[in-house]
Amino acid sequence: MTPLDTVAALGRTAAPPLSPDQIRAVRQEIQRFLLQYEFGLREIETKLTILRDEFLELHDYNPIEHISSRVKSPDSLLDKVARKGIARDLDSIRAEITDIAGVRLTCAFKSDVYRLFGLLTRQDDVSVLRVRDYIAHPKPNGYQSLHAVVEIPVFLSSGSVSVPVEVQFRTVAMDFWASLEHKIYYKYDADVPESLTAELREAAATAAELDERMARLHRQVHGGG
Repeated sequence: MTPLDTVAALGRTAAPPLSPDQIRAVRQEIQRFLLQYEFGLREIETKLTILRDEFLELHDYNPIEHISSRVKSPDSLLDKVARKGIARDLDSIRAEITDIAGVRLTCAFKSDVYRLFGLLTRQDDVSVLRVRDYIAHPKPNGYQSLHAVVEIPVFLSSGSVSVPVEVQFRTVAMDFWASLEHKIYYKYDADVPESLTAELREAAATAAELDERMARLHRQVHGGG
């Protein structure tokens, strides 16, 4: 039985009882696994925080509005493993799920998204594994964001491990829309009435227009991008 099989079994009343030592060992193995992602997350957050602080101290304009992050909980990870039909061993999960650690970077303008993506991914120890540009090519529901899965080395007492971290770059308008869309889909358990999905698509277009208008105003005031 793999660690995540054991976690799933703990939630089933018909599952055979586990000894305290077995439970402790499983928790420790999963904790070690998720800690690598926590450390990778910290590395990326540190890089972004340094960029933000540099812009605040040395430049007239700071493109970073907000940085947030999370590592999936064991329950959330188990749910995704089940939905995607992935084997419940840690090697398979490491290979198949690349958003265990996630950072969201909120910017003022669309141009900032691409600028910060470049500043992060040009760093020597950051490798780009995958990029999905939902700004240039929005999802059918109107969702816009730039998703990048990057890999960062983490140096542990046992040696170096490469950890994938998903970084989402959004403007303030995109983030507001995505937050509202998530709340609506949660309320309707993903079965959203067509009238609402049509309004969401219209709202996404309005948010994109607002992004463009505010960018034009910014250029008028500051010049350039």
